[in-house]
Amino acid sequence: MLLERDDVWSTAAAAAAAARSGNGGWILLAAAAGMGRTAALDAIVRRETADGAMRAVYARCAPEEREFPFGLVRQVFPEDDDVPFSAPAGPDEQRVSHRLVTRLARSAAERPVLLAVDDLHHADEQSRRWIGYLARRVAELPVLLVLTECLDQSDPTPPAPAHGMSVALRSLSASAVTRLARTAGLDEEQTATCVEAGAGNPALVHALVADLGEGPLPRPPSVPARSRYHDTLTGWLRHRADPRSRHVCVTLAVAAEGTRTQATTPGADPSTGVTPGTDPSETSQAATSEATTSQPTTSVGTTTQATTTQATTATTAAPATAPNHLDLLELLDRTADLSPHRHPPSARSVRRLGALMRHPLARAAVLAAAEPDETAALHARLAELLDQGGAPATAVAGRLLHLDRPTGGWMARALAEAAEEAASAGRVAEATAYLRHALSGPLDADRRATLSLRLGALELPHSAAAGIRRLSTGLELHTDVRERAAAAPALSAALVAGRRTAHALRVLHQAGRGADDDELVQVLQALGALISSHDAAAWRSAVAGLRALAPTAPATIEPLVCGLITEYEAGAGLCSAAEALRRVRPRLAAPVDPRLRTAWLGSAATLLQWADCLPEAHRLADRCLPAPPTPPDLTDAGLQCLLSVRAEAALWAGDFTRVLAENSPLVEASAGQGVRLPHLVAMVATAHSEAGRRTEAWEVLAAPGPSGADSSWEWNELSYARALLHAADGDWQSALDEHLACGAGQDARDFVSPVATPWRSGAALALVRLGRPAEARELAEEELRHARTWGTARTIGRALRAHAAAVGGRLALESLTEAVESLRPSPAPVELTEALVDLGRAHIEAGNGRKGRACLREAHTVAQRLAVAAPGAGDGAPPLAGRLLGVAEEALREGRVRGRTRAGTGCAALTAAERRIVGLAAGGHSNAQICAALHLTRRTVESHLTSAYRKLQVTRRTQLAAALAQDADGTASTATTTAVTTPTGAPG
Repeated sequence: MLLERDDVWSTAAAAAAAARSGNGGWILLAAAAGMGRTAALDAIVRRETADGAMRAVYARCAPEEREFPFGLVRQVFPEDDDVPFSAPAGPDEQRVSHRLVTRLARSAAERPVLLAVDDLHHADEQSRRWIGYLARRVAELPVLLVLTECLDQSDPTPPAPAHGMSVALRSLSASAVTRLARTAGLDEEQTATCVEAGAGNPALVHALVADLGEGPLPRPPSVPARSRYHDTLTGWLRHRADPRSRHVCVTLAVAAEGTRTQATTPGADPSTGVTPGTDPSETSQAATSEATTSQPTTSVGTTTQATTTQATTATTAAPATAPNHLDLLELLDRTADLSPHRHPPSARSVRRLGALMRHPLARAAVLAAAEPDETAALHARLAELLDQGGAPATAVAGRLLHLDRPTGGWMARALAEAAEEAASAGRVAEATAYLRHALSGPLDADRRATLSLRLGALELPHSAAAGIRRLSTGLELHTDVRERAAAAPALSAALVAGRRTAHALRVLHQAGRGADDDELVQVLQALGALISSHDAAAWRSAVAGLRALAPTAPATIEPLVCGLITEYEAGAGLCSAAEALRRVRPRLAAPVDPRLRTAWLGSAATLLQWADCLPEAHRLADRCLPAPPTPPDLTDAGLQCLLSVRAEAALWAGDFTRVLAENSPLVEASAGQGVRLPHLVAMVATAHSEAGRRTEAWEVLAAPGPSGADSSWEWNELSYARALLHAADGDWQSALDEHLACGAGQDARDFVSPVATPWRSGAALALVRLGRPAEARELAEEELRHARTWGTARTIGRALRAHAAAVGGRLALESLTEAVESLRPSPAPVELTEALVDLGRAHIEAGNGRKGRACLREAHTVAQRLAVAAPGAGDGAPPLAGRLLGVAEEALREGRVRGRTRAGTGCAALTAAERRIVGLAAGGHSNAQICAALHLTRRTVESHLTSAYRKLQVTRRTQLAAALAQDADGTASTATTTAVTTPTGAPG
């Protein structure tokens, strides 16, 4: 079906009529490959010779006969033995041309002749000159000369403008393609593919229509990839295209292919794929005009677009076809030396083919026909041009990935730069691909070591084994002692992340053993002390070494030495927060050895966080840590510390959303990969819990697995987080066990302060719930003593609240009041909310409902500020969720109910105070002992016991235990909870 060729038929009919009347002429059908030149020529011959008024003489040129003199002429005059087989001299060639034209004129005088010559661009030079000779004389002959020529081969030269005309074979419009597709029964999506991938080229459109009638393209893996469309393009490229056209197609396909790591050309608009610096109007305007009206010649490569939604494409936007500082012609000129054909292609051909190469089906076909060496050479040249033009390194490196291995030093440099660009954008897989490729090429030992170390750092979070192996290789490649010593901390930090602290310390020890530089040895010693904090036994020894080093430490090393010693003393209860700040703040302005910078800032930030200087701690962390999505470098022990500080400072400030946003990606990426980050896991889990998502919190906590023999402080943080989750679930015995496990781990490190993990407070709250107030009080008082030593409002207020839960009565109100007054001006919103809830409940229990409800309302206000959007909340004002918000709302509901009806008898009838006193009495305590334990008067105790006897329907003290046993489930007592008997110490 030949559509939209009416202008061709009318032009040919008029010319044939003129020729039959003795006024001959010529017609040149100029079009690119696949535009139907031969089909149109055959149709003209059939139409004009059907009535016998003209005789057809047909000649088809072939590239194989281009070097045969008069090969085309011999097809026109097959019986003329006088046509020479060699190129004659000038006068002789003119004589031959004249004789042959005269012979044709005699034959045409008998019956007009239609001389049809197909593919004139393949004709030999002598025959082309004869065609021109004939065209200049054809006006006086009853001869119609109809020629076809491929625009991809050259810009055609009309034989004799005065005696004929060139007729362009237009690309099929979108409406014509749609008609063909719908006639074949294709759906809208398939029709759109025909419009775009066919590019108005009849051969490609017909191939696509046939292919899509059998199923979608590209084929699924289970179906052979070959198709008529694919074969049409590859067949032409392999067998019929001349070297110049082949080079144009392959070059443009490679240029349009983009990179292996990005869907679009770097810097391109993802919606259009057009690179800055190119003129998108040429493509878009041509495509639009082609879709709406028939324009002069288009060919393989002219993109057409339907103007209706029915003809929208189902494929992704294609990348730009050339480096952003080159147009297509310049690109082909800069790659011309890679082509066996040195004559430049026509600008029109380049534009047409470039448009087609934007479609992935066309690119796939062309690249399938190209040789691997051919495409690799083009990618290398494109990479070089991009590099010279200042393109982004990722654009250069994306081309280099197509090579088997980089061969030049500039290639390794470009790949390394691209890796940093990709890593900064959070594309770690892409960054590692660049570095692996760089390492596959020739490099000197130092360069290979540097790239290996960087690759190991990127691989570490995703595979501890791979990252450590790569870092070990980089360390071994360094032969110089100083270089090895500089590389050793990276491997050591990676081993710590893999929970192999002993091995990490050995690496640093071996690196320093061969060094003859005292300052280098001291740097490694300081870094080793930081690493030692992950091993309980090594930590004590390291601190002793630091104390010996401190008096003589160089000025650039001393800040870290001081910081680590202060960390130990703060944990051991030997230092106050004020003293820590007096040590840290002046040293922040002091010069520090660059090799120790992050380690020192990590230590300083830790102490600032512990001292509740959260904004300062955040600033130090943000100064060194990259913002998401850039991954942190876990091969830097100082950055590991800063990661922990940033997470915990945000948690302490009640910014749970920030904790999750900054740390969840790393925790999720490293889960199950050999990199265990217990502290970050604890922070993320706690943030989930505080946000009211306990299921997610437990899932996160399961990731690190058991600690085994690892005695890092991080596992103590994990135990503390588990204790909080157990308490939130109401599993008080498990909560107590985890708090005690945390305490045992901290004691092994001489860490008695509640500044990091206030396990005693948590254990005391659990013990109160379990009915063991004496043990709770002992732990709470010890906690309070250590908290007052450190001296921050957070630690004191938290300890006071646990103390209130343990002692009850008037002392509980006093402790909670002090806790709230201390916490109000501090950056401790979580602790403040919990203390306010407990104080409000205590006031209400004591009969002061007004004060109690005021505290509860204040707690609710603070809890609202800490709440996060509930999961699944809409775009409007989202409902809020959070553990503390639930606690505050529950307390408000309880506090607003006055004169609640209690059971008349049994344990359910007991007040909280009565329950506490009865519990002690049943345990064998005398009235005097109860007075001392609860700080109550003897009369108060006796009054409560009298009331309790009546409610429990007992008459003797020895009957109390049996009466309490009947209410073992504790349901009734839970319903009347107060801040004294049931603290909000744990979530719930």
